[in-house]
Amino acid sequence: MSAHDATPPVEGKEAVTRDPVCAMLVNLGADKPTAAHDGHVYHFCSESCRRKFEADPEGYRTATDPVCGMDVARAAADHVASHAGERFYFCSARCLSKFEAEPERYLADRPAPDPMPAGTEYTCPMHPEIVQDHPGDCPKCGMALEPMTPSLDHEPNPEFIDFKRRLWITAPLALAIFILEMGVHIGLPFADWTGHRAFGWIQFALATPVIWICRPFFKRGWASVVNRSPNMWTLIALGTGAAYLFSIVALLAPDIFPPAMRSGMESYPVYFEAAAVILVLVLLGQVMELAARERTGDAIRALMDLAPKTARRVTEAGDEDVPLADLQTGDILRVRPGESIPVDGTVTEGRSAVNESMITGEPVPVEKTEGDVVTGGTMNKSGSFLMRAEAVGADTTLSRIVGMVAKAQRSRAPIQAVADRVAGYFVPAVVAVAVIAFLAWSLIGPPPALSYAFVTAVSVLIIACPCALGLATPMSVMVATGRGANAGVLIRDAEALERFAKVDVLIVDKTGTLTEGKPTLTDVEAVDLPEAEFLTLVAALERGSEHPLAEAIVSGAEERGADRSDSTEFEAVTGKGVRGRVGDRHVALGNAALMADLAVETGPLAARATELQTKGKTAMFVAVDGRIAGLVAVADRVKETTPAAIRALHEAGLRIIMATGDAGPTAEAVARQLDIDEVHSEVSPEDKHALVERLHAEGLSVAMAGDGVNDAPALAKADVGIAMGTGADVAVESAGITLVKGDLGGIVRARRLAQATMRNIRQNLFFAFVYNAAGVPLAAGLLYPFFGLLLSPIVAAAAMSLSSVSVIGNALTLRGARL
Repeated sequence: MSAHDATPPVEGKEAVTRDPVCAMLVNLGADKPTAAHDGHVYHFCSESCRRKFEADPEGYRTATDPVCGMDVARAAADHVASHAGERFYFCSARCLSKFEAEPERYLADRPAPDPMPAGTEYTCPMHPEIVQDHPGDCPKCGMALEPMTPSLDHEPNPEFIDFKRRLWITAPLALAIFILEMGVHIGLPFADWTGHRAFGWIQFALATPVIWICRPFFKRGWASVVNRSPNMWTLIALGTGAAYLFSIVALLAPDIFPPAMRSGMESYPVYFEAAAVILVLVLLGQVMELAARERTGDAIRALMDLAPKTARRVTEAGDEDVPLADLQTGDILRVRPGESIPVDGTVTEGRSAVNESMITGEPVPVEKTEGDVVTGGTMNKSGSFLMRAEAVGADTTLSRIVGMVAKAQRSRAPIQAVADRVAGYFVPAVVAVAVIAFLAWSLIGPPPALSYAFVTAVSVLIIACPCALGLATPMSVMVATGRGANAGVLIRDAEALERFAKVDVLIVDKTGTLTEGKPTLTDVEAVDLPEAEFLTLVAALERGSEHPLAEAIVSGAEERGADRSDSTEFEAVTGKGVRGRVGDRHVALGNAALMADLAVETGPLAARATELQTKGKTAMFVAVDGRIAGLVAVADRVKETTPAAIRALHEAGLRIIMATGDAGPTAEAVARQLDIDEVHSEVSPEDKHALVERLHAEGLSVAMAGDGVNDAPALAKADVGIAMGTGADVAVESAGITLVKGDLGGIVRARRLAQATMRNIRQNLFFAFVYNAAGVPLAAGLLYPFFGLLLSPIVAAAAMSLSSVSVIGNALTLRGARL
């Protein structure tokens, strides 16, 4: 088809054209970037769009009208529309109107664009060793592969959406067939109303759509056979498939079965309900699992969201906003108040206070001047400055943190590995028993031997179908999470519960975990002045300050009765303090260096300041009219509940380690106060991550408790992460356990809950296997030679259901667990 070509603007019309990359209108008279291609000059809104065009000009030159199929020159298109995050170009207003009225009609046959960035790798949630550079199905189990690192432009997992739709369709059908079949067994005359043959065909009509809609499970079962990796899908496919096919045979040729095998069904021993109900229960479990996995990427998306989407680059022509992906090392960037710093770099001009809590965990902003290093993702508070980009893209500190969290989150729950190993032996054993039973009954069974052989083999497969095994862990976890929520403990998954039950070492962050997470005025000592008057002078001076501690001093002074007043002639002395006039008095507040500059003798208060500093507090002298007037101290106070919680954790046999980005003296002071076993101060997120790895290398099981972005890699790497609910979202998303109120005592409750849950899961696994261990031999006909008893598929299905009921009932006992 022909393409609409780019044409110069018509005289009398506004001299504009369209950027072929982003579709923005560009004024031809403006000094904007241009590029020539194939005899045409294209105009762009920014240098970034020009670079993208030059990298792939044919990809941006034309677009296909989704309505009529005509090629449209993107730079000359008059009609453009966006739908589902994608831009479409149209040859005419008529095509545009048709599309806007029914967009799905014109996009139905169009493959959905991959929302993941180029280079994304995909892995299987069940088999993490499977990695490929495109989406698809796992070659071992058939499950849909998932991206190893979630995209910031998150869209729901297509498999999750698909399985929910399948569940909504199949659940009513399975419920209907279950009610019909069970009604007959409790004496309801359903079969008499319709006739036994018609009743069988009704069940067939209800079960067949369920079998068809749940065909992904049969695909997984087949994949497990082809790849010689037997798992629960193998038995589910075999058991439900055999029950369905057996029922069809019984419906079409009921006379081939012996009367003793018809189990009261007179002529039609069908088991459509077993196949349908099992598949729907498995489908429900898959939807629950996919919903949980949907949340695993939230931590990484929360991290990614810390960095701005664009940066303001300073050029000779002026400032321009560019996407983060277009930044290069050496670019000069402008960072304004209230903005996130885009990448790692160095301040070249200006000064500000930067909140670096995502890296250090410290709530107090850090002053930055020329030559200081700044980190991408941290928040600029008050001033504006220029910086030189020195680490961009994957080299930034934030990107490295994202990588560590993503890698740690791909680890598997140990209990799942154990279940897989058991299934590796259990599945082949069950299939072997079914085959042996079929052969034995075929050769030595009473006539009709083939009928007995088929019924026996089906009974073995049905009773061994691991529905209870699939429920054992999720049911206990579901009940435990509800019980934990009532106790202020939010549980993320079974892995956290399992591992926390056997933790040896607990690593705790200081700020926000042991302490309140914000500086407060803790000590006031006035000399020769009433405290209220002293605090009024201090607060009046600090109201004019942008120092990070000023707000804590002002609010603390007001709480203690300071009057409202303001200062004049205010002056901030870099690195030393502030001074100014309050009324007719000269007031100065700062460190010993400022007092020395003002020739003020600190006297006995110097020793008191040193004492406060050894306790982890920041002490500042106050001078009034050239004489020492007192001092104030600010600190991040220890939470009231922390000392008792630490004692309880010690009594539980845990070794407590503090890892904080705070300075050594402050960390040591808090550790002494709380009797903590080991202290690591001034540590980075990478250092905390490495500490967890070192403890793992020593053979220890490690839990990490924290509340900041800087804790996220260690929270994800630890055997179990514990986040304070009052902390950063990314810390909560990276952790396996969250304490809603930020109360460290919740860790003790979480430990007891974890131990109770693991006991419950082991009991559930026992119930799941004991029925199989006892039922499989019975279904195979072990008792027939002695008592003439043979387990019917209906009894087998009932026994399988009983094991599931036992698992559910036992899991519900966790609701009364004492924490």
